[in-house]
Amino acid sequence: MNRNNKNYNHGITMIDAEYAQSGIASIYLLEQAGQVAIIETGTTHSVPYVDEVLASKGLSFDDVAYVIPTHVHLDHAGGAGEFMHRCKNAKLIVHPFGAAHMIDPSKLIAGTIAVYGEKLFKKFYGEIRPVDASRVIEAPGFFKVDFNGRELEFYDTPGHARHHFCVYDIQSKSIFTGDTFGIGYPQLMTKQGRLIFAATTPVQFDPGSLLQSIDCLMSLKPEIMYLTHFGEITPTPEIVKQLKRSVRQFANIALDAQEYFTGKDKNSENRVDYIQQKLKDYLLDTIDEMGAIESRAFYEKNIDFDTKLNAQGLDFWLSKSAW
Repeated sequence: MNRNNKNYNHGITMIDAEYAQSGIASIYLLEQAGQVAIIETGTTHSVPYVDEVLASKGLSFDDVAYVIPTHVHLDHAGGAGEFMHRCKNAKLIVHPFGAAHMIDPSKLIAGTIAVYGEKLFKKFYGEIRPVDASRVIEAPGFFKVDFNGRELEFYDTPGHARHHFCVYDIQSKSIFTGDTFGIGYPQLMTKQGRLIFAATTPVQFDPGSLLQSIDCLMSLKPEIMYLTHFGEITPTPEIVKQLKRSVRQFANIALDAQEYFTGKDKNSENRVDYIQQKLKDYLLDTIDEMGAIESRAFYEKNIDFDTKLNAQGLDFWLSKSAW
C-alpha cells in the first residue's frame, strides 16, 4: 500500500492517486455506517489503488454510494466513468456546468489530447468512460446530501474553474477543496510551514472569483482543508494570507508579462516560458522568506510541473481578458 495513504479521523482516508507520480493528487474515502463516498477520482489508472484500500477495510465497490469529483479536470474526474462502471450502486455528484462532460467526455478528451498529445494522454489518463445520465446528480450551490446520516454540503466555488464545487463535511468540520484552496505539497515544507499557492491551470482562471471562493470557504470556519494536491492542511490565518497573496501575485505576473510582450516580436510560447520563470522566482523567493530547509534545486524541481501548467492558464486568461 502506498506510503502516502493516510487514515484521518471521522472515517476519512486519503489515497494517493499516483497521478504522473506519487504525492501529486489525492483521492478521499468517506466511510459512514458501512457506506462509502469517493471524493475525487484521479484517473482510470487510480482505480486499483482505491480497490486495494477498500479491500483492506473489508469493503468493496458495491458499498460506494457516491462518486464526487470537485470539478471535471481529468486529474480530478478522469476516473469517474471507470469508478461508476464498477460501483454499481453509486450516483455521481457533479457541478451542473460539468455534468455534460461526464455524460459525454469527448470534448474533455479532445481538449486534453490537444495539450498533451495522444501518447501522453493514454499514459496519464487511460480510457475515459462516459457516465449514464440517469446516474448523475447535479449539485448547485448550497446543495445538500444525506450520506447515510452524515450531511454533506456543496458550495459553488468558481475561480479555478466555473464547474468547481467544494464539499463541506459537517461531521468533521472539514472541506474537500479540490483546487480552490490551492496547491500545498508536503514536500514543499519550510521552517514556517508548508508553502501553498494558487492553481491557475487552463482554461477558466478568474482571480476575483477565486478570492471570493476562498472567503466563502473560510466563512464556514473549517478546522481542516483536504487538498487534492495534497493531503490535509489547517487553514490558519497565515496559510489563507499566503494563498490569497499568490492569487494576486500570479495575476500581476501575468499582466506584467502582457505589457512586456506588447508590441514585441515574441510568440505565445515565449510568453508562457516568461510567466513560468516569474512564477518560479516568486515561489522560490517566498520559500526563502519562510526559511528553506532543502536546496533551491529541490524546491525548483517540485514546483516545475505546476508552474508550467499555471503559466499556461495565466497566458490563456490574458488571451481572453479585456485588459
